[in-house]
Amino acid sequence: MAGSRSARVWRGVGIAAGGFALLLVIAGFASSGWAGGVVMIGLIGLIVGLVAVARGRLPGIGSRKVAGGVAAAAVGLMIVGTVASPPTPTDTTSAASEAARETADREAEARERAADQKAEAERAEAEAAEEAEIRAAEESLVAAEERVVPEGSGEPGQLPDQAVEQAVAGAGQTTALAALAAIEVKGRAPRTGYDRDLFGSGWVDTDRNGCDTRNDILKRDLTAETFKPGTQNCVVLTGTLADPYSPKTIAFQRGQTTSDDVQIDHVVALSDAWQKGAQQLPEDRRRAFANDPLNLLAVDGPLNMQKGDGDAATWLPPNKSYRCAYVARQVAVKATYDLWMTQAERNAIATVLSACPNEPLPAGVVVDVPERQSPTPPPPVAQPAPRDQPPVVVVPPRPAPRAVPAPPPAPRPAPLPPPPVTRPAPLPPPPPPPPPPPVSVGNPGDTMNCSDFSTRAQAQAWFDRYFPAYGDVAGLDGNDRDGLACESLP
Repeated sequence: MAGSRSARVWRGVGIAAGGFALLLVIAGFASSGWAGGVVMIGLIGLIVGLVAVARGRLPGIGSRKVAGGVAAAAVGLMIVGTVASPPTPTDTTSAASEAARETADREAEARERAADQKAEAERAEAEAAEEAEIRAAEESLVAAEERVVPEGSGEPGQLPDQAVEQAVAGAGQTTALAALAAIEVKGRAPRTGYDRDLFGSGWVDTDRNGCDTRNDILKRDLTAETFKPGTQNCVVLTGTLADPYSPKTIAFQRGQTTSDDVQIDHVVALSDAWQKGAQQLPEDRRRAFANDPLNLLAVDGPLNMQKGDGDAATWLPPNKSYRCAYVARQVAVKATYDLWMTQAERNAIATVLSACPNEPLPAGVVVDVPERQSPTPPPPVAQPAPRDQPPVVVVPPRPAPRAVPAPPPAPRPAPLPPPPVTRPAPLPPPPPPPPPPPVSVGNPGDTMNCSDFSTRAQAQAWFDRYFPAYGDVAGLDGNDRDGLACESLP
């Protein structure tokens, strides 16, 4: 009876366990397909095998060895089902989210790189446009520099040709005035064929220091200069110029509308050089001339445009204290590049230098001055005798008496008086020699003002020295024309 009841209990448990196992298998198939069903079968087999191992046997499993095999087979089924099962929605969502994040990050990085590249391109384009505008402005300034200045528009009161030659001949050997003797005097050639590009296309780096000539001159002539970053101190952005032409202090700032405040002047203008010998120079020599620091100065922009292509006969700096150095530099440039001068230009330069005869050439410039020849003395001129000189009476000597035999002695008569002798009249004193010719003095031009003298006596002495030859060239007499200079001085 008891055995029968126990068997029924275990049978019921087995049926219940089998039903539960069947539900698990169905659920596995429903949730994950066949792989899920295999996992559930393996799980059920593992449980049955473990129970059989623990009990020693189960219906259908006669020993623990068989139970262990059932458990091992069940584990294999679970592994196969797990590997073959599709990913769960959670895993799929997580992977998709990660992929989406990576894609979004890549897209964001790409957008950021594109934005940086666009900004860099815009910045480079803006800088290139600014550089182009500045270059265009500078080229227009160069064109303005070549404005033709008519002949004869210079200052009056220049030395005549003969006085110029005397001043040059008497100058010290190492002075700018003496160096004029080395420069040929000829007429101006036609401007036909002139073009700025014949002297090179703009500013170049002739000394191979990485900077163009314009920035080299700005760096040389400005003070407190600043440079554009990344240009190795080449591109000058700001600075202060003590202008030699005005004189003024000018604040320089690089830019399209501000660069023309300070310009680079060719002291000997390119057009002037073209008409006075540069046509015959080779191209590389003309390019060197246009970029030679000896011929370049940073100056006030409006004054440079006013100068145009004028030479010393047509334009001089308003700053009179700089004129000597200015024309000395022109002499040095023309001597260095074998350019000639017109007679008017030579006279204008000699007139300026006659007020500063010891002005040297710029440092480093040596000019081969022709050897001077001693002047030939004039032939002697016979001087006529003065008309009022009385004639000189010349008395011939009396002939000697002939020898006569002596008469017999007779009484000696009284001695006769000696005959009168006619003496010549005394000569008048010779006339005084003619006074020496006046010493020629150079025309100083309008180089002095009353404010340049301390006393009226000094001004009058200067006035009396130059007035007989050139008149009141400096305007010291005022409007009353009474011959008294600077009457307002003590």
